[in-house]
Amino acid sequence: MDYLTHFERNPKICGGQWVIKGTRVPVRTLLASLAEGASSEQIVTDYPTVGLEDIRAVIAFAAAAVKEDLPMAEMPVI
Repeated sequence: MDYLTHFERNPKICGGQWVIKGTRVPVRTLLASLAEGASSEQIVTDYPTVGLEDIRAVIAFAAAAVKEDLPMAEMPVI
């Protein structure tokens, strides 16, 4: 999936955060909702400007970020 086709970044919208294209809904807000256990259907209900394909794009982005080994906060070694 080409998840970037679902996102945009504009300094005049949400302080330049990545948002779902055509909305003011930040990608990180959707990721946080998913992490808290919200279903895709719940998110679409809570954010009517967001579609199921947008949710899939957010998940694909998260998977790609891990695959690319993007920097993360320090984690303790067990």
